[in-house]
Formats: sequence, C-alpha cells, structure tokens
Amino acid sequence: MGRKPLILADEVVWNITKEIITEGLSLESIDFQFELFNGEASVNEVRRIAQEGRTHSADFVIGIGGGKTLDTAKAVADELKTKVVIVPTTASTDAPTSALSVIYSDEGVFESYRFYNKNPDLVLVDTAVVARAPARLFASGIADAMATWVEVRATVKSGGSAMSGGKPSIAAQAIAKACEETLFQYGIPAYKAVKKGLVTRHVERSSKLTPSYQVLVSKAADWQAHMPFTMA
Repeated sequence: MGRKPLILADEVVWNITKEIITEGLSLESIDFQFELFNGEASVNEVRRIAQEGRTHSADFVIGIGGGKTLDTAKAVADELKTKVVIVPTTASTDAPTSALSVIYSDEGVFESYRFYNKNPDLVLVDTAVVARAPARLFASGIADAMATWVEVRATVKSGGSAMSGGKPSIAAQAIAKACEETLFQYGIPAYKAVKKGLVTRHVERSSKLTPSYQVLVSKAADWQAHMPFTMA
C-alpha cells in the first residue's frame, strides 16, 4: 500500500486506537503522520488535511472512525491521488465501502456529493470494535441494510437507471437479497449481544455475508443498485 501513511481520526477514536496503531506500524518500521479530524467533512477540512499530506510526502491515507471521518479520508486520498485504507468503528454508515463522499459546509450543512472512480482500496473491520460501539448504531446499520433489498426491487421493477447510467446488476440484486435473509435470521440476537458488548456467532453472521462484512457489503449493494458492477 505504501510506507508513509497519513492517518486521520477524531480525538475520541484516536485516544482509543493510537496505542495499538502506533505499535503495529512501528513493528513494520512505517513512519506515519497523524492529523486530527475536526468533525466536518468540508471542502476546507479536506484541503487542510491534504496539504499536510503533501508536506509530509504521504503515499497513502488511513481513515479511522465514523462516516464523516471516512468520507474525508476518501476525499483527501483523491486530492493526493493515493490509495486509501478505511477502518470503520461502527457499522451504521455507507462511508466504508462507497465510491463517494458527502461534503458539508464547515457548519455542518449539506453541500454536495463527491464521486470517485473506485471504491476504497482496503476496508479493515474488527468485529469487537464494532460491537463496542453504541448498540443504536449497530441497529441503524441493520435497518439500512434490510431496506436495501426493497430499494433494489423498486429500482428493477420501475426500470430505473443506475447513477452510472446502466441498470442494476444481477450481482447487486443477489447481495441485497442475501442481506435481508441473513438479517431476518440473525439480526435480533445480534443486536441483543451488541447491547452487552459481546461478539457472538449471531454478531459475526450478521456482519459477514461472504468474507466481506455483511453490513458493509450491504452498503455496497445499496450503492451497486444505483451503480452496477462493471466487467473488465
């Protein structure tokens, strides 16, 4: 991926993760630059952090945290023309896998979408970390994932076009349907376990559809319903 990462996270997340991250990178003799995320995925914040990346010759970006942090990391990587590693700490947003960022003003008012020509290069998820996040965030991710199959069916039935101009792929439809089936079977006991901070087989099954994480993959399916998989 590279040897000089630019890492961004908010203060709370960094205080939780900095010890293990610093230790791991030190073992590989990787020098990194850390930048504190100010809380808004704004144009000014993206430019500020990107400039720090240029100053320190960063050759890839690591974003750690929730949706706005991860959207900012993707935008910074796009500015620097580098790869991006995403490390989500919750399972409640589209940000970890999507090929876009939601951009806000410095005051937190929605401004625009920023689209990319690829998804993140690597998404690393620790189920134990996700399970320790507030249970309402896990529930939010489950609810969003369960809506995906409804959205895909509506798009297909109406003959709707994808955001990329094509039609929803068969693969996207299959992923979305599997999301719903998996969560109907495992979602409730998984939520109960997360409320206790536990990682059980229900949590794992609710999180994993294939080797990828199911809640996150469902977000990809949600995106792919509007932007079909391409074939090289």
